[in-house]
Amino acid sequence: MSSSPITHSTMKAAMGDPATVTSDGTSLAKVPHGSTSHPSKTHVDDRGTVTELFDTRWDWHSDPINFVYTYTIREGRAKGWGLHQEHEDRYFLIHGRMQIVCYDIRPDSPTFQQISHIYLSPENPRIVSIPTYVWHANLNIGDGEVRVVNFPTKPYEHANPDKLRLPLDTPEIPYSISGVMGW
Repeated sequence: MSSSPITHSTMKAAMGDPATVTSDGTSLAKVPHGSTSHPSKTHVDDRGTVTELFDTRWDWHSDPINFVYTYTIREGRAKGWGLHQEHEDRYFLIHGRMQIVCYDIRPDSPTFQQISHIYLSPENPRIVSIPTYVWHANLNIGDGEVRVVNFPTKPYEHANPDKLRLPLDTPEIPYSISGVMGW
């Protein structure tokens, strides 16, 4: 290839892509310490699909399933920043594409003050947990509505919700969520 000033300047300024997966496809993405996930199976036949959401035989999480609900996020919207002091969220994506942005404020955690991203999509069905004292914002990053099932570790207390909130544009978290509406 012949060299030109533009070739030289762009090549000098360019950065290579960092690795995102290992050679066997395992994600290299950092998640908050204590967050767990379990891959699910989707069974396909000529009628459609069945996706396993949870099975006690997975031995995935030490807390039992004792409360389940579903929620949606509209296209171009986000929910968060939110934090729970007493329970973990355990999400399974039903429809759409969602990014969970996490900020760990646990001083004893190996991921203290780190931003983490967890992506949920139809191509990677799994159940994932968000530990206590980890701020998280859930962003719809696809077309159409996102639908998620949550299996939190404690039932919701309507009179005293275990939920703290910060606005999406808070200066308290070193991450910018721009171009997205929500709270």
